[in-house]
Amino acid sequence: MLAWLVAAPPVLAAQVPAAAAALRLSFADAVRVASSEAPVVALAGLRADEADARVRQTRAALLPSLSLVGSWLNRTFNSKSLGIDFSFPTGTGGPPATLPELIGPFNLYDARVSASQALFDWSSVARVRAARAQADGSHAERSVTVEGTALTAALAYLRAVRAQAVVAARQADSAIAAELVGLAEAQKAAGVSAAIDVTRARTQLVTAEGLLLVAKNQLDRARIDLTRALGIDPGTPLAFTDTLAATLGAAEVPAARDSLVAAGLANRPDLRAELARAGAARQSGAAIRAERLPRLEVGADYGVNGRTVPGAIATRDVTLQVSVPILDGFRREARLAEQDAVVRESRVRERDLRQQIAADVDGALLDLHSAEAQQAVAAERLRLAAQELSQSRERFKAGVAGNIEVIDAQSNLIRARDTDIDARFAAATARVSLARAAGVARTLH
Repeated sequence: MLAWLVAAPPVLAAQVPAAAAALRLSFADAVRVASSEAPVVALAGLRADEADARVRQTRAALLPSLSLVGSWLNRTFNSKSLGIDFSFPTGTGGPPATLPELIGPFNLYDARVSASQALFDWSSVARVRAARAQADGSHAERSVTVEGTALTAALAYLRAVRAQAVVAARQADSAIAAELVGLAEAQKAAGVSAAIDVTRARTQLVTAEGLLLVAKNQLDRARIDLTRALGIDPGTPLAFTDTLAATLGAAEVPAARDSLVAAGLANRPDLRAELARAGAARQSGAAIRAERLPRLEVGADYGVNGRTVPGAIATRDVTLQVSVPILDGFRREARLAEQDAVVRESRVRERDLRQQIAADVDGALLDLHSAEAQQAVAAERLRLAAQELSQSRERFKAGVAGNIEVIDAQSNLIRARDTDIDARFAAATARVSLARAAGVARTLH
């Protein structure tokens, strides 16, 4: 959906002012872009393609092999090096005739077509199955990467909108502090307030401005982290269309705990990847066992051979070969023991993963229920803090109280705002964690 994210910033920068070039990005868009276009996802897809190519390489052992060969040979050789006495009687009573010690040089031309085909090779069949199981594991690992990247982008987006909410809160704090400075100066000019009240108010304003600078820096850092999670240029300006609302971070997950655990067992890509690794190990063991079986292969070649090209004649050969492995120094047995150990190791990880999925679901549900309760408390605290500040300000205006009371109320409001932001962020994070526990982080919206 947002494939243009990577290419858009340079174009926008050339056509519109930088302030207007910010890309509007929703939470769901961030999850989709990260799960489809992030560099780690692309690399995982390439590794899956490599595994698919290895399946085709392994399958080649079962397919016909055809080659064309042409050669020219010019040689000499020592007849005595063959260890055969080539002397023979001449029939004239003289000494026997012998071949010359140096024979050649002479030419030999040969051109032929060679072909071979395995008729029975069960070990190669088993190796193809093992390679296919390993490819399934690579695809499962890609799903793990996609799910993890979607989760990383979701959390980065939440941190960014949380930082944006903190900036808005600090801006509101600065506005209140500036207003209180004006009120303190007016009260001092009217002779109903001391100079210390103005100093206190200005101190609060400076503090609020400093906190605003820190919040803006954190927002800029959060934007950079999000661009890295999306795999786009860190200099890309982003405008977030979502806030820390009660629905942010939702996903299609069941409501009941047992249904959530069942969904996690069915959907979690890390469990599917572990099952695929176990299947690949079992298939590899089967391929090793199949190496003990005979192999039947037919081969043939046809071509021309001669000392001169015009004098070359047609020659051929056909071969039917059976090979039976007997002993390879017990290397085969050691490889088989290794694969059996891998299978047992995978069973342990699978059992632990199933328990971990249930624990993840339970933990996410606890965090979600706690965050929702904290959110209600934080909202009430924020309402009361705003009411306290309003009442203390009226008292200060009426001259019945100093601005220490107002400053205390302002500090309470700052803390209440932070608590409310943290509670909403915790609730959204818990919803994301629940989607991750159920294995549906890619469906976050």
